[in-house]
Amino acid sequence: MGWWLVNADTLAGSRFVVSPLAEVTSSLKTLERGTAAHPGERGWLDVHLPAYRERLADDPVTALLVRAGLGRGWNADFLTPTPVGEGEQGFEEELARVRETPAEVARADLAVSLGGSLPAGLRRSDLPERAAGLLEWVWREAVLPYWSRRRRIIEADVVARTGQLGQGGWVATLEDMRLGMRWLGEGRLQINAHDYPPLDLSGARLMFVPVTPRQGWVSWEASHRYAVVYPCSGVLAAADRVSAPETLGALLGSARASVLVLLDTPKSTTQLVALTGQGLGSVGRHLRVLLEARLVWRRRAGRSVLYCRTDAGEVLVRAQGNG
Repeated sequence: MGWWLVNADTLAGSRFVVSPLAEVTSSLKTLERGTAAHPGERGWLDVHLPAYRERLADDPVTALLVRAGLGRGWNADFLTPTPVGEGEQGFEEELARVRETPAEVARADLAVSLGGSLPAGLRRSDLPERAAGLLEWVWREAVLPYWSRRRRIIEADVVARTGQLGQGGWVATLEDMRLGMRWLGEGRLQINAHDYPPLDLSGARLMFVPVTPRQGWVSWEASHRYAVVYPCSGVLAAADRVSAPETLGALLGSARASVLVLLDTPKSTTQLVALTGQGLGSVGRHLRVLLEARLVWRRRAGRSVLYCRTDAGEVLVRAQGNG
């Protein structure tokens, strides 16, 4: 199995990072595979997959580049640069790192991804520019129109993970982060099921990068910066706007009823904003009313405040046939 040796100091200094480029790359992987993890993603693919396939049909070199760099067991490193992690970078700033890759480095990375020599169609000097152009197209056409909501989902996942960290430590936080990843004990973090030699992260910066598509990977730069890109919690990433039963909406108001329906498990205000599409102020007002009516309770988990239905709230929701 592939595992990293992560000491206490590295874990203590680790952080969650929002990366627009990681979101775009994960979206590109989803477009390339053409399969959806949930109905919301299926709807997104239905809208954007035809245009993506048409674009690659018109550009067979870039189509070959994507299949070589992202379609096998290992991503070509220049396509998935490790985030800097010092303040959030914008998409264009991150993309510049792909575009500025030396051509010989891009070709070498692709050879590693393929596990052999490059096909003749990829023995060229414009691969970084082609890759950057495709990523820019995916950002503009298929991610940017949804970025504000996706960002809320990503931020909500960070809040949830931080709450897990406060309650159960790193074991609870990492256990379900991505398929094949788990805490083995004695400083060992299994990152996947592949037979790779272990890496020692002592003194390195470790970052966790959530994305909304169900595509993830790991990356590192030299020996000082490592990243785990992982899919957001399914309940967040798969959620469409929540609707409450009409009878409950008539009693509480539809927006407030939607908040109550979502609180079958503890959630933060940020998560509720992401799931409902309501503004922060509106969600806060609904929570205050529900608290005063003793339909929800709240408690602090680390830096976050989580809300959940009380027994009375549970009875009310179930009585309306939703629960």
